[in-house]
Amino acid sequence: MPSLGVSRSHWPVVGWIRLRLPDRPAPVMLTPGIAPPPDPPLDLLAPNPVPTDPRKRVFSYEEEHEGWVVRLIWDADDPGILEAECRAPYYDRRLPRAEVPRFWNAVKALVAPLGPLPIDSADPRPGPGRDGLRER
Repeated sequence: MPSLGVSRSHWPVVGWIRLRLPDRPAPVMLTPGIAPPPDPPLDLLAPNPVPTDPRKRVFSYEEEHEGWVVRLIWDADDPGILEAECRAPYYDRRLPRAEVPRFWNAVKALVAPLGPLPIDSADPRPGPGRDGLRER
């Protein structure tokens, strides 16, 4: 999964989740023309320019936790997907199994205003009792 925009944390991505967002109604056009670009699904997402393509509309949010960072990313070109990354100072391995539930719970808390979202893909997947995010 390529990371979009520029992260404040320079730690590598050691875990990620792709969540499918609910379909949005089509915008009501009062005048003829091109529909406006969609707004981000969460108010906490802020513009995060992509240096290699200034036309791209990417929004992100980063939250620090003890020893790692959760980063949410939403790309207006793919409005049905919300991505979450876990960035941590593990340069030679993935997120330890004991940390996976903490990462998933942090993501669940951040996306709570959207309700339970289906999981499109994830690495690593947690064990039983994911509590709030659902398998597709």
